[in-house]
Amino acid sequence: MKKYILVLIVFFASAEAYYSQSLSGRVVDQKDQPIAFANILLNDAYGNLIKAGVTQEDGQFILKDIPEDYYKINVSFVGYTTYSNGLNMGKTDKILDPIILREDAEALEEVVVKARKPIVQVEPDKTVFNVSETITATGNNSLDLLRKAPGVRIDNNDNIIVEGKSGVLIYIDDRQSFLSGDDLTAFLQSLQADDIESIEIITQPSSRYDAAGNAGIINIRLKREKGLGTRGSISSTLTYGDFFRNNSSLALTKKTKKWNLGLNYSNYTGRSTGFINLFRIQGDKIFDAQTESEFDGFNNNIRTSADYVVNTKNTVGAQFSANWRDAESRSTSRTPIIDRGTNAVDSILFAPNSSESNSLNTNTSLYYQYKDTLGTSLNVDLTYGYFDRERTNDQPNFYLTPQDEILNQNITAQNTPIDIAIYVAKADYEQKLGKGTFAAGGKFSQVNTDNTFEFFSIENDEAILDTTRSNNFVYDERILAAYVNYNVSMKKWKIQAGIRMENTHSLGELTTMTQNDDELVERDYTNWFPSGGLTYQASQHHSLAFIYSRRIQRPNYQDLNPFEYQLDELSFRRGNPFLQPQYTENVKLSHTYKYTLTTSLSYSYVSDFFAQVTEAVGENQNFLSTRNVADQEIYNLSVSYPKKLKEWWNIYVSLYGYYSKYTPTNPAFLAVDQTTYGGYAQSTFSLPKDFTIEISGWYSSPSIWGGTYQTESLGSLNVGVQKKWTNWTAKLSANDILYTIPWRGETQFGDLFIDGNGGSDSRTVQAYLSYSFGNKEVKNKRNRESSAKDEQNRIGG
Repeated sequence: MKKYILVLIVFFASAEAYYSQSLSGRVVDQKDQPIAFANILLNDAYGNLIKAGVTQEDGQFILKDIPEDYYKINVSFVGYTTYSNGLNMGKTDKILDPIILREDAEALEEVVVKARKPIVQVEPDKTVFNVSETITATGNNSLDLLRKAPGVRIDNNDNIIVEGKSGVLIYIDDRQSFLSGDDLTAFLQSLQADDIESIEIITQPSSRYDAAGNAGIINIRLKREKGLGTRGSISSTLTYGDFFRNNSSLALTKKTKKWNLGLNYSNYTGRSTGFINLFRIQGDKIFDAQTESEFDGFNNNIRTSADYVVNTKNTVGAQFSANWRDAESRSTSRTPIIDRGTNAVDSILFAPNSSESNSLNTNTSLYYQYKDTLGTSLNVDLTYGYFDRERTNDQPNFYLTPQDEILNQNITAQNTPIDIAIYVAKADYEQKLGKGTFAAGGKFSQVNTDNTFEFFSIENDEAILDTTRSNNFVYDERILAAYVNYNVSMKKWKIQAGIRMENTHSLGELTTMTQNDDELVERDYTNWFPSGGLTYQASQHHSLAFIYSRRIQRPNYQDLNPFEYQLDELSFRRGNPFLQPQYTENVKLSHTYKYTLTTSLSYSYVSDFFAQVTEAVGENQNFLSTRNVADQEIYNLSVSYPKKLKEWWNIYVSLYGYYSKYTPTNPAFLAVDQTTYGGYAQSTFSLPKDFTIEISGWYSSPSIWGGTYQTESLGSLNVGVQKKWTNWTAKLSANDILYTIPWRGETQFGDLFIDGNGGSDSRTVQAYLSYSFGNKEVKNKRNRESSAKDEQNRIGG
């Protein structure tokens, strides 16, 4: 702790050499209309680039942390003459008079000016993937979009991996999702790209953010409009794979001088298919399980918000979001049980299983914001979240002879309701201090979970509760957190440093009808999470950044439940109440060339890495459990580059390569290492009459999934054509044309070996149509940050 305090003192002391303020203004044309996405460059007296920026949709810009000195500002935009002028920065923030750009008559004779953001923007603390600038985004859902984002990979089980690490947190407009596992996947599939403006990848969050999430944060920002008035849009995507399914969305925004109101609704409905084959060798037997499944789902999301501007410094507001889901699944599994010595089939397990679930997830927030012109701000956020899921599983098990004659049967069922409540209070304060900006804050969160598992044997169509296999697991967790952070700019340098403290107290209590050694597990621990960054603007074309952070990944609540959940007659899932959090040390060096070509090199060390492993039970059965099995090292290299080859031809490439090494801490876990590479690329062709064609694809080489499965390569080739009118947009696309998304892999834990493969109806055709209406100049509400962060990501599974 002393060394972290010393680091902060050194940074604070170094700030005394320079005094930094902000420079802001507005860029307009000769008719006083705002110019969006104009380039702002600030150079010192020697011509060195000090700061760069871009105007927002309302023409406003702000450059922060500008030391006292003389500068030259240059403002440029295609079709306009460049504005250039000198200015003196004193010891206070400076607001410029409106900067007027005049049309360049010669340029306007040759080109039609259209303001477009780059596909990828690299900022000091994050990488921004502008979804609205790629047509293959149109008609997709947010899970599909994440495959295209720089440095992001989606594995064969829809897990999100960033820079070679799992455990990323998902935010929507700075508000973390309540969901994880299948519920998070369903939510992302129901959120359409038409509602998304950009995806922010924050791999090294500062101390202001929760320390949870080994791989950092992915923040999905919804579209924002501009001006006063009312505006809306409606869209629908029809997808055909083995069956039809549909995504639809509706967005409404109304803004007055005092009020900012928003409503978004989206849904997903339809049927999909999947398959999984597991060839398992256990002892002297082979189990060759082949399972085909169908999934029916109806998923709904609604978000409402209201901001009220009390005066120029004070704003109050409220937000409410809800997600409710009805899902059914049916699977048919056939498992020949083979004697390894004779290779003869002893019997066949036939299991026609079905499942139904209904879930409701709500989040209500009240917030207050104070902000003055001197850089002082206070944000207070109170959040209540609730999650409820009812799930029933019917699992008939029939043992057959090789001639399909019934030897015996065992029909079972499970009822597994879950209730989770989250209470969070959070405050963040920021002000000028010395020559930089000081921030501090705190957070309190309380999570109460109630998990019931009821196991039934079905005899003569009557459900009989098996008290030896039923339980109730109550888990309560409280986290107290506080942080300080400081940043300062010194000409070409920018320094940021901070530290976060989190105290966690948890209590898990298991209630059963039989004696159990894991009935009560209580923990209390305190962790410190330092973070820091150093950026250097070498020239107008080159910038470097070096960032460090320490993070934690706590287990999902369901992973701690010690009782068993039956998958079929031979396979079970078992929680682990002694599962420890895993900790990650991250170091990253990145380089940006001309604000387009971005290269980053990172190293991560994960201690107490936990993975879902399959273990043998007796001669026939096995169970899945999450265990701390190894320490992991990851070396990652990422490159992204958008490029306009011709006026009608744009390309975008995002590549990655990483080396993962697992050193066992559990004797049953085999040491493994793997070099993985891949990426995403797209080529966009602009045709006459507002037609656009885009060809895209992604590829991932052999990799390690979940620390246990060594999987083969995956990929997808997609083609889309789009047509735009004034208010209408239509698109037709084909996805996974070569059907290369299905996966295959192997794993071994102890004496148990599995060779598996699986997939879904990923080869699809999509038809998309959208319509926008209302005032074209509406600006949506400012994005708010919920206080419920780490807790929300660990629900479900």
